[in-house]
Amino acid sequence: MLIKNIPYPKLLRTESKCSGRNNIGTITVRHRGCGHKRSYRSIDFYRNKDYILGKVEKTEYDPNRSANISLILYTDGERRYIIAPNSLAIGSVIVSGRCVPVQVGNSLPIGLIYSGTNVHCIELTPANGAKLSRSAGSYATILSNTSHYTQIRLKSGEVRLINKECRATVGIVGNIKHNLSSLEKAGKRRWLGIRPTVRGVAMNPIDHPHGGGEGKTTAGRHPVSPWGTPTKGFKTRNNKQTDKLIINKRR
Repeated sequence: MLIKNIPYPKLLRTESKCSGRNNIGTITVRHRGCGHKRSYRSIDFYRNKDYILGKVEKTEYDPNRSANISLILYTDGERRYIIAPNSLAIGSVIVSGRCVPVQVGNSLPIGLIYSGTNVHCIELTPANGAKLSRSAGSYATILSNTSHYTQIRLKSGEVRLINKECRATVGIVGNIKHNLSSLEKAGKRRWLGIRPTVRGVAMNPIDHPHGGGEGKTTAGRHPVSPWGTPTKGFKTRNNKQTDKLIINKRR
């Protein structure tokens, strides 16, 4: 059950907005600005309170991410936020460590989880915090374990190797119907900090490479940015260091 109330104040911090501008005020990311004021909730992506039982106090909405978050009260009195797994009810008890049961909400090294299990919040480097499968409804399926690596299949279809000492949380991220939601009106995009976007073909030639022409015309070339950089499928990023662990690329 999603609780709509005041979040835990000790886990909040102010979040300043830059509206897509750099340190000298030049716009570097277009179509950003305005938006409702929000505070950042500090999420525990490390899950390093080993063998200390934690009880789910409540599940809350987080304006900074698509997934919901759960407030955990540990037996030593500390409270932390975690990404809320699906079907983790209020009052449930979770724990992290190496020798813990494979149950929803528990965090342990991915090499100790048996094949066929769905996991989320997966680390790419041991003790470096969760990086994969953190958004609403996302998960990865464990395929097999080798001597040093665990083979997983992400929801995108990508198959990759993960160090067996990297931690993962058992279960699927909650709020699985997030992809069915609709913005419904332009005002809601403004609440989220998204400013209007003008099509390049509706501009003048001096403003965009797609601009100009009589009446409604197509771009007449491969889609590009206002500065001529190819878009829509054109590779613009360099390979990452962990790309060598990818077995099958995503669909």
